[in-house]
Amino acid sequence: MAKAASKAQAKKPSAKSQTAKNQAASEPFGPAIERLMSEKNVSYRAMAEKTGLSAGYLNHLVHGNRPVPANSVMEKVAKALGVKADRFREYRVRRISDHLAKKPELVDKLYKDLLK
Repeated sequence: MAKAASKAQAKKPSAKSQTAKNQAASEPFGPAIERLMSEKNVSYRAMAEKTGLSAGYLNHLVHGNRPVPANSVMEKVAKALGVKADRFREYRVRRISDHLAKKPELVDKLYKDLLK
């Protein structure tokens, strides 16, 4: 019985890791890539090899010198970093926007609830 309890505790994320996860979810795309690359000790050259994107372009994305790329590019970056694309805030916003475009009644409801 104690073994099962210790397993459950081991799987439960710590408050510190949960805070870091929430912070990561709210980061803009560039800083999120930079932090993940740093955490995983991945260079621009390695990212370029993994994604098929140029190291220069990746550098521009990190430093905000280029607009946030298409979802397909964010998916490549996420895969290269070993995370899901929905880790990136802009990816999630686009997915929500795509779904809202199909449900105008929900757009109206959200507008009223959030902005009025």
